[in-house]
Amino acid sequence: MRIWGIANQKGGVGKTTSVVSLGGLLAQEGKRVLAMDLDPHGSLTSYFKYDPDTIEQSAFDLFMHQGKVPDGLPEQLITSTSCPGMDLMPASTALATLERRMVGVEGMGLIISKTLAMLWDQYDYVLIDNSPSLGVLMINSLAASQQLIVPVQTEFLAIKGLERMMHTLNMVIRSQKSNLRHMILPTMFDRRTQASTHSLRTIKDKWGDEVWKYAVPVDTKFRDASMNGLVPSAYDAETHGVRAYKKLLQNLKEMNASHV
Repeated sequence: MRIWGIANQKGGVGKTTSVVSLGGLLAQEGKRVLAMDLDPHGSLTSYFKYDPDTIEQSAFDLFMHQGKVPDGLPEQLITSTSCPGMDLMPASTALATLERRMVGVEGMGLIISKTLAMLWDQYDYVLIDNSPSLGVLMINSLAASQQLIVPVQTEFLAIKGLERMMHTLNMVIRSQKSNLRHMILPTMFDRRTQASTHSLRTIKDKWGDEVWKYAVPVDTKFRDASMNGLVPSAYDAETHGVRAYKKLLQNLKEMNASHV
């Protein structure tokens, strides 16, 4: 099992788009994929036409057992998606209450690691869509992930969010005494605008080799795919955005192969 976390401490930068794009491509290659929604906003859950406000079983249930994960529970929380080979563990808006509920409970930072250990032989890839805030959910995701992808919109305010995310990542790496592989992924790039071009240059200047050498372009087909509840490559396999994610997936596989 490969576990990839997609995280940034800013919303609207392309986290969910990255999960459904990469997950869809992997599933179309015949891989068994689990998309896990750990964001109380439930964008990934909503993408596949489930309602995070009313859903009865979700990732929230994993955290209700005093730091333990009961046998068989993870399988009960998984549902299907419109993409063959790609399952979903949905989010509930109740995830937003976890910080308050978890005060003083030990072992809460390893719930997702324990959950995925139980599912280890059932999936080839797990992609985790994260909450945009640092808390028990993101700590769980960072502890479980083998590879972190940090999408960042190529605009000025998103760079500020990226600075916070990289600070968090460095704190986690120091505390775990392990170097979590990570890649900064420029998204929503519009080469026609000076602001986008300047922001991309700033990101590459500041973070160098940590940044993917290409960028995911602005692509209205992502929005159309979302409206139809389809992964982007099933909606239109030849759009510019899908081609970028194909290239990204190839790079990620090469990076991960060199760290086996």
